[in-house]
Amino acid sequence: MAVGARSGHEEPEDRPGNPENVESAGATDRTEGDGDSSDGSGTAQKKPRSFWKELPLLIGIALVLALLIKTFLVQAFSIPSDSMQNTLQRGDRVLVDKLTPWFGAEPKRGEVVVFHDPGGWLENTQTANPNVVQKFLSFIGLMPSAEEKDLIKRVIAVGGDTVECKKDGPVVVNGKALDDKSFIFPGNTPCNDEPFGPIHVPEGRIWVMGDHRQNSLDSRYHQELPGGGTVSNDEVVGRAIVVAWPINRWSTLPIPATFDQPGINAAMGLAPGALGVAGALPIVLWRRRKLTSGRTAG
Repeated sequence: MAVGARSGHEEPEDRPGNPENVESAGATDRTEGDGDSSDGSGTAQKKPRSFWKELPLLIGIALVLALLIKTFLVQAFSIPSDSMQNTLQRGDRVLVDKLTPWFGAEPKRGEVVVFHDPGGWLENTQTANPNVVQKFLSFIGLMPSAEEKDLIKRVIAVGGDTVECKKDGPVVVNGKALDDKSFIFPGNTPCNDEPFGPIHVPEGRIWVMGDHRQNSLDSRYHQELPGGGTVSNDEVVGRAIVVAWPINRWSTLPIPATFDQPGINAAMGLAPGALGVAGALPIVLWRRRKLTSGRTAG
């Protein structure tokens, strides 16, 4: 009996010297090596992109965001004159809230607002001639615009208010005197340089004045123009909320307490009731006349 005999159909013996085994082993090694990665996942890691290739994309995203922020959120404005001293100094940079008007917010008494020239206010004012770089930075909101004809003043009265100021007297809104000592320029009078009123402010418009009263060509000086010195709410860019530059001038721009005094809205609050009485009176008189004539005829 032959011991260990193999059939002719069996696999060849696995011997080190067998050429077929060597070739097979080599193929196996190559297969296992291909596609190997440091994390053992079997897929090769992508080489990270160069920073310099990513930089144009990052700059593009930053510019788009800056443009959106300028258009819809906040915009920087430079103070070109002394008309708002001491609240604002020439050269200050203020940030203006442009978001709330998108939700229907309207200017309120006491706010410092930026508005486009209603027409004729800056007729004799020269505008700067910025270079291409300055124009681009202004366009995306990284630099205040030097070309736009914008003004910055404080809202004194809004649509429906009656405002006036007599010589040596205070500014009076709806019968309430304003205590403006906390914000007008030291040594200034409320309006001795240009008394006015009484002025009834039309709906949808505002009456504005500078805090440096004796150095501000505000609503008082443009009463001969369309609007009678008032500014349309549609011309208002937004409310100045903070002095952002220079750093040592950083401050917020809150509404002075005098504009929140009780009764300043009284005239506006009585207006609907007065209109209702005025509208009902002719009907009552007509009905009374009809009843009287009926009794007489009977």
